[in-house]
Order: sequence, then structure tokens, then C-alpha cells
Amino acid sequence: MSRDHDLPQVPSRRLLLKGAAAAGALTAASAIPGVTHAAAAAAPAAPRKATPYVNPLVQQRADPHIHRHIDGHYYFTATAPEYDRIILRRSRTLNGLSTAAESVIWRAHPTGDMGAHIWAPELHRIGGKWYIYFAAAPAEDVWKIRMWVLENSHPDPFKGTWVEKGQIKTAWETFSLDATTFTHRGTRYLCWAQHEPGMDNNTGLFLSEMANAWTLKGPQVRLSTPEYDWECIGFKVNEGPYALKRNGRIFLTYSASATDYNYCVGMLTVDADADLMDPANWSKSPTPVFTSNDTTKQYGPGHNCFTVAEDGRSDVLVYHARQYKEINGDPLNDPNRHTRVQKLGWKPDGTPDFGIPVADTTAATVRESA
Repeated sequence: MSRDHDLPQVPSRRLLLKGAAAAGALTAASAIPGVTHAAAAAAPAAPRKATPYVNPLVQQRADPHIHRHIDGHYYFTATAPEYDRIILRRSRTLNGLSTAAESVIWRAHPTGDMGAHIWAPELHRIGGKWYIYFAAAPAEDVWKIRMWVLENSHPDPFKGTWVEKGQIKTAWETFSLDATTFTHRGTRYLCWAQHEPGMDNNTGLFLSEMANAWTLKGPQVRLSTPEYDWECIGFKVNEGPYALKRNGRIFLTYSASATDYNYCVGMLTVDADADLMDPANWSKSPTPVFTSNDTTKQYGPGHNCFTVAEDGRSDVLVYHARQYKEINGDPLNDPNRHTRVQKLGWKPDGTPDFGIPVADTTAATVRESA
């Protein structure tokens, strides 16, 4: 995600009101205006506590994607545990997504292509139209998973018609999923996970320029393959990529290992001036940047994206996690991967500071700070 796509074109009223607050007082959860300089000087007062995020934000919604549009709304989509539909929610606040009405904008086909395993939708606004990228398999061959695209020309993605633009064709007809798109210096890219023939893994990460919103321009290059132990627990997986441009670099997060408590987030980094299509320009963190935590009781955090808080500038990490470690049976059959959000910090060297997955909030906590 390029930050410039998520930032409002005009600073919000909240941002203007908060502009006089002391440096460092801004938090990703803040939805409360600060005081003016004059008022602060005349009558110092303790700042009101920032409203915490509701966590879990949306229950039983995995692989979350939140897009903050220029209309001031947050648009939410994610994987439903039945793997049979694509949903949307909309709210003017992040916390509001928790109780926002949910609309089903597309359903799996009863037979044939796009009939099973409807996974990891992402909503993007490109060239004045809405696009949803998602993974799906034929109803008769549920592991023949490929990437597909929907298009809607209506200004409101809850209205109009979602047209099936077809499968995103890559260099190989193999297991592929988790398409995400971003622009950099006038060029649109697609990044995704796929099994490369001849490789001893489940999926690696690939990048290609795009000819249009549903067609690769090619060639495609491999950015990462599972190589560290923490990427190969249960399955050898690199998947769920997402890009954030900041501080003269592009940070590409991804998820690794099986979808149980071993699931975690890794990160690739490239200089903004470098050729993105040269894999040698990307560096890979040798350790995961976001993992399960026994203290906060959050397990398998991953398949993240990024958005911005209501102040229009504070970065927010969006991801899913479970509230327990042990799972009976296949983790993919366990519905309790919940969408979660928290402030994304920044280290002095300009790289993201993910911290740990925060503990669940309670209704009392949110009420007391509201």
C-alpha cells in the first residue's frame, strides 16, 4: 500500500484541531481533538486519554484489508470462515467497523471456477474504479487456487455491479494467491504468493509490473522464498504480502509458516530509488518482525495490511490472530482468526516498530476512555 493512496486529499477537521497538541501526543487510536496552544498556556490541563481500539475489531474475519478512501470512510473486507463470499463494511472510524453493517457484494459460483476457497480479498481504487483481488478455486478442485479480479465502476462500492474480470495470469499455472497492488513513481505493481515449479516450498513471493488492473505486464521476479527456520514450520510459506512506502524505502511485509500459532510476519526492504524489479535490491529481515505472544494471549498474528488513523497521519497495523494456542484439527477449519488493529511505531533508523500483538480490550476500557 502506498501511503499516498490512503491519505485524505484534504486534512481532516480532527487533524487541524489536533495540530496544536504536543509532539508525541498523537497516537494511532486518537479520535479526540487536543487543546489550542493559547488555551494550553493559559490553563494547563491533562490531555484526555485517547480512545483505544476495539480488539478484536471484527470477529471471525481473517486476512483483513482496510482501505481509507478520500471520502473519509474506512472500507473493510476479509476472509469469511465459510470461504464462500466477499463482504464489505464501511465506517468513518476504525472502531466503527466493529459494528458496521456488513454487505455481501459477491458469492462463490455453485460450480466451476471461483467456486471454493474464497480467500483474502483486497479492495483497491484504481483509475476511478473499484477492484477486488482475491483467491479462489474451482468447486470441483478446491486446491487449484488462483488469483481473480472483480471490477466496479460505481463511485460507491456498495452499489453498481461487480464484474468478473477473470484470472490474473502468471508465468505458471500453479497454486497462487494473496494478490496485492501498489504504485511507485508512476508504475503499478502486483505482488503475490505462488508455488514455483521445481522449488521445494509451498509458496514464494513474486513481483511484476502491471499492464492494467487485472493483467501483468511481466516479467515476474521472485523476491523471497522460505529459507529461515521460522518460515518453514508446518509449511514452507511466504504469503500475504503488503507494501508500505515510508522514509525513502518500501517495506514489504509477508506471513510465514503454517496458519497456527507459528504464523508470523516477516519483512523485505528496498530503497525507494532502487529498481524494484531487481531482487538483489531487496533485503530480508533474518528474524520475524511480529510473532505470537503468551503474555497478551494472541497467537498466529499475520496476513497484515496497513492503514492510517483518523488523524490522517498515524500508521496503523491491521492483522488477524487467534486468542488461543491449541487448535483441534486443521487450522484452516478453525473460524476464530479475528481482525485486530494497533498503532504501528517507528524506530530511530526509520524502520517500522511492530511491537507485540496487543491484548484484547474490554467494553469497560473503551467506555472509560471515550
